[in-house]
Amino acid sequence: MSKFNKYFLMKPEDVIEYVKEKLEFFDKDADLECKEIGDGNINYIFRVWDKNSGKSVVIKQAGDTARISDEFKLSTDRNRIEAEVLQLEGKLAPGLVPVVYKYDEIMQATVMEDLSNHTIMRYALLEYKKFPLFIDHITTFLVNTLLLTSDVVLDHKEKKELVKRYINPELCEITEDLIYTEPFTNYKNRNDVYPPNLEWVKKEIYEDKELRFEVAKLKFDFMTKAQALIHGDLHTGSIFVTENSTKVIDPEFAFYGPMGFDVGKIIANIIFALVHAYITMPEGDERVDYLQWLQDTIVGIVDKFREKFIKAWKENVKEIMAKEEGFDKWYLDEVVHDAAGVTGLSLCRRIIGLAHVKDITSIENENDRLNAERICLTAAKKYIKKRNYYYTGKDFIETILESVELFLS
Repeated sequence: MSKFNKYFLMKPEDVIEYVKEKLEFFDKDADLECKEIGDGNINYIFRVWDKNSGKSVVIKQAGDTARISDEFKLSTDRNRIEAEVLQLEGKLAPGLVPVVYKYDEIMQATVMEDLSNHTIMRYALLEYKKFPLFIDHITTFLVNTLLLTSDVVLDHKEKKELVKRYINPELCEITEDLIYTEPFTNYKNRNDVYPPNLEWVKKEIYEDKELRFEVAKLKFDFMTKAQALIHGDLHTGSIFVTENSTKVIDPEFAFYGPMGFDVGKIIANIIFALVHAYITMPEGDERVDYLQWLQDTIVGIVDKFREKFIKAWKENVKEIMAKEEGFDKWYLDEVVHDAAGVTGLSLCRRIIGLAHVKDITSIENENDRLNAERICLTAAKKYIKKRNYYYTGKDFIETILESVELFLS
C-alpha cells in the first residue's frame, strides 16, 4: 500500500519517493535529488532534479498551519485553489504563470514547472536590475485575469459558481488581519514596528482617526466586493523574472474580491524598491538611470493597465448594461481608486505589521531606515485618504516623490 494514500508533511527523501511513484515526468533510470527551497511564510517547497538529464520540477505542499506562526490555522484546500487558479491563469494569460503538471488532493501537493532559471523579482530589484518587458507582461496578466473573470464578461451564473468554488476564508482572514486591521490598531499585539520609529507610528498611524476610518471602508470593500478572481498576494516576492520573461506564482490567496487589490499590491512593492534605491544607491549616473526606470515602471503599470483594460473591455464585454456609454471609464476609475487605497495599505502592512520586506529591513543605518519607513508611510496615508483623486500613473508617482522630497531634501 502506498504511503502517499494518506496526508502527511513530506521531507526531501519522501518527495523523491513521491515523484518516482506518482509522476511520469522523469526517466525510469533517473538519478533524483531533492532540496527544500522555500523560504516563504506558509508552505513547503521542494525542487527535484535528475542529475543525469537536468530535468527538474518543483513541488509545493500545504501544511495546516502557517510557517510564519502557528496562530494561523489553515485549510490545506488552498493548494487546490492555487493549482486550479494557476491553470486558469495559464489559459487567460498564456506564458505568464508556471505550468502545472499535477495536483494531488490527498497529499495537498502541486507539481509545477521549475523556474530556477528565473530570479525572484524582489531580490533582483535589490541588486538594481531592470526588466524592460515587465510593464507589458504584468499589465497583460492583470487585465486578462481580472476583467475576464468578472461579471462584465462572464455569464452571471458561471461567475457565481466560481465565487463558490474559490471561497477562501482562512487566507482571507490573514489578509483582513495583517493588511486591513493590525497595522492601524495593533489589536492582537502582533505588529513588529522598528523600535526607533514606534512613537512616530503611534502618532501618525494609530492615532490618525481619519486614516482608520478610511481603512475601515477599504476593509469592508475587500470582504464584500466579489468583483473578479484576484491573485490575492501579488508582490515582487511572488513574481519570477528574467529580462524576457515574467512568471506570476503563488495564487493561494486567490478569491473573488476587488480588482484594485492586485493592482495596488504590485505598485506598492515597486515603491519599496524605489525607496530602497533612493536610500542605498550612491550618487551618479547609474542611480539617476535606475530611479528613473523604477518611476517609469510605476507610471507604466497604471497607464498601460488603463489602456489595455479599455481595449479588452471593448473586445470582451457581454453584460448589456456594461455597454452603456461611459460605464467602462467609470468602472475603471473605481478600480484605480481602489488600487490607490491598497497601495497605501500594503506600504503600511510591510513596515508596521507582522511580515516585512527586505527592501526596508536590509537598510542598516538607523537614520536611513527611519527615513525610508517614513517616506513610505507618509505616502501611504495620502494614497488611502485621497484615493479617489488617483487616475493616472503620474498621480501615483507624484505622491511618493513628494514624500521622498519631504524626508531626503
